[in-house]
Amino acid sequence: MAGGIRAIKDRIRSVANTSKVTRAMELVAASKMRRATDRALQSRPYADRMTSVLGEIADALGSTQGESAHPLLTTRTVNNVVYIHITADRGLAGGLSANMNRSGASFLLEHQPNVESMTVIPLGRKGKDFFSRAGMVMEDWPSLGDFPDFSDVRPIAASVIEQFQNGEIDKVFVGFSRFINAAVQRPETVQVLPIEAPAEEEGVEKTLSGDMLFEPSPIELLDTLLPRYVEMQLYAAVLEARASEQSARMVAMRQATDAANDMVDSLTLEYNKARQEGITGELLDIVGGTAALEK
Repeated sequence: MAGGIRAIKDRIRSVANTSKVTRAMELVAASKMRRATDRALQSRPYADRMTSVLGEIADALGSTQGESAHPLLTTRTVNNVVYIHITADRGLAGGLSANMNRSGASFLLEHQPNVESMTVIPLGRKGKDFFSRAGMVMEDWPSLGDFPDFSDVRPIAASVIEQFQNGEIDKVFVGFSRFINAAVQRPETVQVLPIEAPAEEEGVEKTLSGDMLFEPSPIELLDTLLPRYVEMQLYAAVLEARASEQSARMVAMRQATDAANDMVDSLTLEYNKARQEGITGELLDIVGGTAALEK
């Protein structure tokens, strides 16, 4: 009995130590989440406004010209596709990376039969390991870290823009986890190239309307804005993915802490029962021995 009680005490001590570790990780993730979500939410208005304005400029130019106003707006037969897959570098984030990998795999399986080649650019070790095991063709880029800068994303955007303009690839997609709230992160796939004008929404007034005058020329304006738009789309996707990662890790560590505390309570009850049984047994032995001596 003494050995069993000692084993329970050791388990209680071990689980309590684990609870302290997960609690500390929860606090670290919460601090990082606050910073990551602020950056992601601050990027949304700029990206949305840029999408709206570029879509209206492209529509205006498209209505006055017989062909596409810019190479990055040109649609062609899709033979070669690049898929940028953004995941976490580390685990302990619940099912975030697994859900993102399943979403990416489903996307590739859906499009692979219709194209000649599908290249994956994994940004994050979890996605890289997943597609490496699947034997996918990949471009290797360094990790972006917990708080990537705009300069970290620009080389990737420049690479896919150059390949698209040279005709080496025909479409570019980016897959990432959209941050909804601390408890919900949704896998999402967005087309980056060719740039598509957003669909008109009923009841939403256009930012630009009527006759427009451009200074410099519309083509020069698009030459500057469209590459920047692609960079911003990728950067916004990375920020969303990082905010999702930190929030998922915070929730996972909170759940682990709660589970560890529940286990400590259960083990403490088991320990008390075992100890009480031991004490009761010892008392019965004493009473029995005393009665035997009296007889």
